[in-house]
Amino acid sequence: MAMRRAILAAGFAAAAVVGAAYYAVAGNGLSTATLETATGSHAIKVELAQTPETRATGLMNRESMPADQGMLFEFDETRPVAMWMKNTLIPLDMLFIDPDGVVKRVKTNAQPLSLETIPSGAPVKYVLELNGGAAARFGVAAGDRLRHPIIPQP
Repeated sequence: MAMRRAILAAGFAAAAVVGAAYYAVAGNGLSTATLETATGSHAIKVELAQTPETRATGLMNRESMPADQGMLFEFDETRPVAMWMKNTLIPLDMLFIDPDGVVKRVKTNAQPLSLETIPSGAPVKYVLELNGGAAARFGVAAGDRLRHPIIPQP
C-alpha cells in the first residue's frame, strides 16, 4: 500500500511539473524578448507564431494590443518573406530579422487592412510585429538585435 501511494504521489508530482511548465510557456501565450537598440534594452512580451496556421492568422482581427507586446514569427527556413495587413485592424511596425537576431529592415506604420505586400528586403528567419510607432519609440534601426530563447545566439 505504501508503495502504491508513493507511485501515485510521484505521478501527481510529475503531472504538476509538466502542467506548470506548459502553463509557463503556453498558458498565457507570452514570452519575453529583448530588443537591443542605441537607446537601450527594451523588454517586449511576445506571442509566438511558429506554425503555418499561426503565421497565416498573425494579429488579424485584433482591435488592440498592449504597448509592451508584439508577435514574433518564426519561419521554417531563412528566406525572403513578405507580410501583409489583411484583416489586421491596427497599424503595425514590422522588424525583419536574420537567423542571428539582427534586424535587417524596419517597416513602420503598416496600413491596417491593406493587401499590399511588405517584403523583407533580405533573407530572414523571424519577423517581429509591434504596435505602430513602437519602432520609433524604441529607436529601432537596421543592425539592432533581438534576443529571445528561440533565436540562437552567435
